[in-house]
Amino acid sequence: MSVSEVLLRLGLTFLASALIGCERESHGRAAGLRTTVLAGIAAAAAMCLSESLYDASTGNAWRPDPTRLAAGILTGMGFLGAGAIIKEGVAVRGVTTAATLWSVSILGLAFGSGHIVIALVFWALLVLVLFALPWFESLVKNDWYGWVEVRCALDGVSDDTIRERLEHLGLRVKRVALDYDLAHGERRMRFELKFKQAPLHQLAHQVLEELRGLPGVTSLRWE
Repeated sequence: MSVSEVLLRLGLTFLASALIGCERESHGRAAGLRTTVLAGIAAAAAMCLSESLYDASTGNAWRPDPTRLAAGILTGMGFLGAGAIIKEGVAVRGVTTAATLWSVSILGLAFGSGHIVIALVFWALLVLVLFALPWFESLVKNDWYGWVEVRCALDGVSDDTIRERLEHLGLRVKRVALDYDLAHGERRMRFELKFKQAPLHQLAHQVLEELRGLPGVTSLRWE
């Protein structure tokens, strides 16, 4: 493998990874431009190295398998992607970033192995997914989920009354968790809600205003 060919493969990987990394960086993700570019060019360099080792081996009894290093890269990238996933309450963030890092690794492997056409087609699809699909997703009314927690006196408002108030606002109650604090004479209820996409800040205020005046209610929380 010539030096110019190696530079071409790494250069194309750098440019393709940089554009994808800019999209992640613009969304304020921790795994942004630098991380994405590093993942891509590392995979490409490893594939170039693997191919060079294969070409350099002249023995007939044994020759290295150039795909083993690629398989190890994808496994390691899976661990790196898992570190990008963060759970905040009921929300999970970083799944798209993790998938992007794994995809960029495959992109680097494709460029590094010399399959330029496959790499370019795959890169075009990645750009389409990351830049165009969010606009399409905004047109689709997805189901959203949230939690509302109500604390009240033991003899306060009933669970059924709260459920009726929530359903009156167009919310669907999926699950209810109930705790009794006998020492403090309180009851805590957590309702898992399902609803269509809406301004979350406005919806949260509507729910809390609807429940704040119920008998015995001492605390409300939207999550």
